Amino acid sequence: MSTTPTSLLSDSLQLDDTASQQARSGCLPNGVYVPMLAFFTSSDEIDVPATQRHTARLVAAGVSGLVVHGSNGEAVHMSRRERRSVIEAVADAVRHETDSHAPVPIIAGCGAQSLRETVELCQEAKDAGATHALILPPGYYAGILNKDAIVTYFHDVADRSPIPVLIYNFPAAANGVDLDSDTLLCIAAHPRVVGVKLTCGNTGKLARMVAESPKIRGGCDDFFVAGGSADFILQGLVVGGHGTISGFANLAPRACVKICDLYEQGRLKEARELQHEVAKADWLAIRYGFVGVKAAMPIFHGAGEASCAEPRRPFTRLDENGTAVKEIEQGMSGALAIEATLAAAAASE
Repeated sequence: MSTTPTSLLSDSLQLDDTASQQARSGCLPNGVYVPMLAFFTSSDEIDVPATQRHTARLVAAGVSGLVVHGSNGEAVHMSRRERRSVIEAVADAVRHETDSHAPVPIIAGCGAQSLRETVELCQEAKDAGATHALILPPGYYAGILNKDAIVTYFHDVADRSPIPVLIYNFPAAANGVDLDSDTLLCIAAHPRVVGVKLTCGNTGKLARMVAESPKIRGGCDDFFVAGGSADFILQGLVVGGHGTISGFANLAPRACVKICDLYEQGRLKEARELQHEVAKADWLAIRYGFVGVKAAMPIFHGAGEASCAEPRRPFTRLDENGTAVKEIEQGMSGALAIEATLAAAAASE
């Protein structure tokens, strides 16, 4: 049956209404979310123009949302004033780059070691333009922190935060605290806890969260479950995951989005081939961390982004002529070629 202009308009309005309803409820749309890098000027100030260029680049690539102040975003290297300025810069760029009927979620890392400071960070993030808060378990006193205390902490944050909350399960950033699926499901029973990022890399845990979360949320499939690395995007989708929150998407957002698209279209062979190439490249990002991802910014996005490769002390920039950068260039070359092809195809449409 042919589609008339009237039905196209109706479909468009329905999609816009769905996006607006999701935004109001705090539910997150499926897809690729990018934990953005932080950029600094030569005088070690927040580089607002670079931040906003990168925001526009990612939005144009079709990502579903942005994350600021995650582990890739050097939040631990920033003052609270600086954190706020980054959120404001990203929110301002998003307003200029997107349709207000289909808002792009902005998730801000707001974890701290006390309930009081965590809630304060959530309020400051909301005031600066964030739509959601990403919270690590408070792991400083991990040795005497039991499951009940962790569940209560997250529920108390969700009760007090002005924006919905996602759980961030990343043991390396939480003094080894690795939340199992039973604990995560207890936390997810709170209606204002709307998702989880599993940087632990446990796809079995991801599968259990997908299967069980609707049962403890009144039958609603409104809990966003995502892996925290680009090397298992497809694996997560196969077991019902809703997307990914991947640092490698700073470099190859279109390739990450394409994996999701191919899976949704049932083109599994192509999705697997692309996932293989992305996983190969992401291994370099994992090995070298955010410093390596920064070093690859001018490789993927042009020499004009060379300043984006600078981390904050105590870390130093990788030598562009050194072994590490050469290894990154070589290991990511396949993903770079794919990303360029996808960008060229989008530009010609």
